[in-house]
Amino acid sequence: MKLLIQRNDLLGPLQKVIGAIEKRQTMPMLGNVLVETSNGKVSFTATDMEIMLRADVEYPEATQPEAAAIPARKLLDICKAVPESSTISLVADNETGVLRADNSRFTLVCLPADEYPTIEHAASSAAVVLPADVLRELLEKTSFAMANQDVRYYLNGLMLEIYPRGIRAVATDGHRLALCQIEMEIGELEKAEQVIVPRKGVLELQRLLAEESGDVSLLLGAKHVRVVTPNGEFVSKLIDGKFPDYQRVIPEDASNRLTISRKGFRESLQRAAILSNEKYRGIRLVMTPNLLTLEAHNSEQEEAEETLSIDYDGAELSIGFNVQYLLDVTNVMKGSEISLALKDSNSSVLLTDPDDPSAQYVIMPMRL
Repeated sequence: MKLLIQRNDLLGPLQKVIGAIEKRQTMPMLGNVLVETSNGKVSFTATDMEIMLRADVEYPEATQPEAAAIPARKLLDICKAVPESSTISLVADNETGVLRADNSRFTLVCLPADEYPTIEHAASSAAVVLPADVLRELLEKTSFAMANQDVRYYLNGLMLEIYPRGIRAVATDGHRLALCQIEMEIGELEKAEQVIVPRKGVLELQRLLAEESGDVSLLLGAKHVRVVTPNGEFVSKLIDGKFPDYQRVIPEDASNRLTISRKGFRESLQRAAILSNEKYRGIRLVMTPNLLTLEAHNSEQEEAEETLSIDYDGAELSIGFNVQYLLDVTNVMKGSEISLALKDSNSSVLLTDPDDPSAQYVIMPMRL
């Protein structure tokens, strides 16, 4: 295989797929990236046998199929190290790869490209075509609430659901829940289909979608999820488990509601958090008519207090939350205002954007 390519055209797709390459592999081939040329493009594929990522870049000189399996991280490090304006020459076969850039020359040990592993994915049970920015928004608004190494393995990922009237993403770690749904017509779908995409897969899919535009295809199967973009592809094995009934978590009888400036609320949370307990990150919200007070303290007897004017005429309430959970929600929301609704001092809070009903966030209280 022979390539003559600009450094940035090689670096960009490598950075999109490198997340699938583990630093410690169970087999040598999994440390390599499969580089293929055909039909006017170069494709870069990486896998750890749990997820597979492919990124494409246009290369008009590619007229016939060629392939090489090249050490991924070494190739990436070389691309980062050579000057940005470099034109890179890459000649590779099943044994060696020689890379030249300006006055530099590198020889890498390659492996047989035809032995590169693939993740088999069966026919999908539900599929939808949607704009890349819609799928990107679904993930951005919910992925922060995924659990990380929880013993309840089904929480260590994000639930994607395609239903006849749209698509929904839900994530929870047991202490908070994030839900976002987009209404759209899904053709020829008789019932809702749910899958749980593992945490690593979600994070790598976000990386792949970062600069994508146009439409993407989302396909849900019994054991895999697949996303095909204009410039790449993502395949991931699924978490085999039952996702919690998220509808039961969303408060329906939250009679005490307040509306506040999102920017002002976030900035007050950031200031008060400075003196919160480093381990528990607790903050108290005291709600009185037209006034919200934020209180934080730590084990060194230091205290912080913030007061904000709010639109509220309910009962006086005092309730504690993890301040980072509140900050995470205010960071992903885009509107100018944020609405908080809760039943009493012992109940969870529902956070929404008054102008955008597509996303809902639930945070459990904590004792302070």
